[in-house]
Amino acid sequence: MSGTHSDAAISRQVRGLEALLEERGIVAGAALDEALDAFLAGSSPLNGARVVARAWTDPAFKERLLADGTAAVAELGYAAGGVQPQRLRVVENTARTHNVIVCTLCSCYPVRLLGPSPSWYKSEAYRSRVVREPRAVLAEFGLSLAPDTEVTVWDSSAETRYMVLPRRPPGTESLPEAELAALVTRNALIGTAAL
Repeated sequence: MSGTHSDAAISRQVRGLEALLEERGIVAGAALDEALDAFLAGSSPLNGARVVARAWTDPAFKERLLADGTAAVAELGYAAGGVQPQRLRVVENTARTHNVIVCTLCSCYPVRLLGPSPSWYKSEAYRSRVVREPRAVLAEFGLSLAPDTEVTVWDSSAETRYMVLPRRPPGTESLPEAELAALVTRNALIGTAAL
């Protein structure tokens, strides 16, 4: 199923659910729109970038982030999940390991930290292929890894979301947090890009 067809099917299902909620008097359309707008208003990849920049500049924060991502991002005022609380697990890229995230069942994703998910993340092609052939998929994104780099694919779920802590680019040791955050991309937070 192509990404466009899949997105259209999901959109039809969402519209059907919205109509059913309105028809049964559970929620008014305007109230639902306001709730969705409020939810998405605070959702941005800039949030995840700020978390990464803090981890790069504060070793104690980085340690807490890797041990308990949910609690660490809360220190900065961010929630890991969406409507329901979820556990956030942050996985670190190193010189020898590279991490990439996916949700093979649907499109679970830390929206608050990474913003709305890109269409390719929700596509059946990405969801199935990145698990079977991660290096090939990463190469399609323009990311070629050394043959001895271990690639780990993390499968998100309704209970657990993942975010990648990318490697800090060399030569950025003197940059302040705000400038470091500007270097971080959403794809790096997913693991389909390096910095």
